[in-house]
Amino acid sequence: MHTHEVLNQPPPLEGHNVYSTDRVLMEGLCREGGDWAEDRLRSYGELLGRPETILLGVQANRYPPELHTHDRFGHRIDEVEFHPAWHEMMRLAMANELHNLPWRSPRQGANVARSALNYMHTQVEAGSNCPITMTFASMPTLRHQPDVLAEWEPLLLGVEYDPRMVPAGRKSAVLIGMAMTEKQGGSDVRANTTTAVAIDGGGPGGAYEITGHKWFCSAPMCDAFLTLAHTDAGLSCFLVPRWRPDGTRNPFHIQRLKEKLGNRSNASSEIEFAGTWGRMIGEDGRGVRTIIEMVHHTRLDCVSGSAGIMRQAVAQAIHHATHRAAFGRRLVDQPLMTNVLADLAVESEAATALMARLARAYDDGLEHEEARAFARIATAAAKFWVCKRAPHLTYEAMECLGGNGYAEESMMPRLYREAPVNAIWEGSGNVICLDVLRALAREPDSLPALLGELRLARGANARYDAGLVRFEVAIHDPAEAESRARILTESMAVLLQASLLLRNAPNFVADAFCASRLGDGGALVFGTLPAGARCREIVERASPTAG
Repeated sequence: MHTHEVLNQPPPLEGHNVYSTDRVLMEGLCREGGDWAEDRLRSYGELLGRPETILLGVQANRYPPELHTHDRFGHRIDEVEFHPAWHEMMRLAMANELHNLPWRSPRQGANVARSALNYMHTQVEAGSNCPITMTFASMPTLRHQPDVLAEWEPLLLGVEYDPRMVPAGRKSAVLIGMAMTEKQGGSDVRANTTTAVAIDGGGPGGAYEITGHKWFCSAPMCDAFLTLAHTDAGLSCFLVPRWRPDGTRNPFHIQRLKEKLGNRSNASSEIEFAGTWGRMIGEDGRGVRTIIEMVHHTRLDCVSGSAGIMRQAVAQAIHHATHRAAFGRRLVDQPLMTNVLADLAVESEAATALMARLARAYDDGLEHEEARAFARIATAAAKFWVCKRAPHLTYEAMECLGGNGYAEESMMPRLYREAPVNAIWEGSGNVICLDVLRALAREPDSLPALLGELRLARGANARYDAGLVRFEVAIHDPAEAESRARILTESMAVLLQASLLLRNAPNFVADAFCASRLGDGGALVFGTLPAGARCREIVERASPTAG
């Protein structure tokens, strides 16, 4: 006997194209030089919006990885078992070159296109982005050691996902992980105690035996890892494969998998090196300087990943409000909800625009020092601010769905758990702000490059102009710079976003952003855009289209 009809429930947001329903992403791709990849992104966006692909993201997180330290005979194997959904998401990512597009197609806009792919992939399954990001980011560090790069580059340019635990030479494509931090130091890697002893002379490219413990090893199923260890000359960088050159297993002892707040589909681990074979990358004793190239590129993905989470959260909120009615009207038609949705959409658009501009700086930086200088400081500012905003926005978007948003089936709890990871990974907030101060002090070209970008929007908005004047005064004031580093970095990022919106977004988006983020009476919660903000048009611009 039927007790009720199911009414006033939104359909699932699926069957849509994740790319072609995102106007801000499409505009950013074309504006920043990645328009040649538009067919690729449209194709991947259609695939990601399919119900069966969305289900893969659900399953990969519902059934997290399991560690197997030994086989049934007692042999040490240190392998991680994943659900088939994880493997399929990894296969899709690698087939679409998320791990190597700029290296396979080194042309203008390649980093823009790849960041857009990463941004879209994150919206369906974020955990698989971790090994993809590290593999992408490993190439700049390996270039410090040409003989090692010659051996690994053909495999890094491969696109066929191969999860088998076999020597890298038996594969056509590989994944590279990272193991930097230790339990006593965390971000202070110079406190590391892991040691490396040379075999047959050592030196750059030479072989070493490494002994020590790593507190966080990302993606321990990868084929090789970039890590840090002390030699007599100081902290140095090494590439550690899972297999020795003679075809035997390299001692790479996975102690446990971390039980994390989010990022459940991805395996993060503690490991022990016990006379583990590795090769030195770059100069002896200059390990931090060598591996920082990898860190710099992973921070680009922290920005695109957080921007992707924000976009998915906003899309879910607008979709729900469009199909759900209360008190006689659709939620999207109720002024207070419209204001909330518009405020969320403005924040998401600002993050996406900054992501695309930052990615172009990586492309431009291949030929222009000014672009490299801009990327060095803008990456840190964007990483700090976009990643900090993601959890706040995701929570507010979840609340737009009410109790339905608090249920796992809505996807929102998974997005909310995922949202903090990029703010913590590759340098938490304070570390990033100190990096900004370091760039200002040690890289004199970085500030002129940043100010040059900001001044491009001068005269377009009175609030922006006033904010830029305040920032230029503050950035040249050395008093208590470290204690003020967060507000300086925040101001830097918000002004960058405002500059981009003023130059490229519709006036109603840019004006709303400046009035709410740069005005004197800025509020601390979403849904407080000032009177006169064209909220309806902002929401329509951000609205996804369900099939």
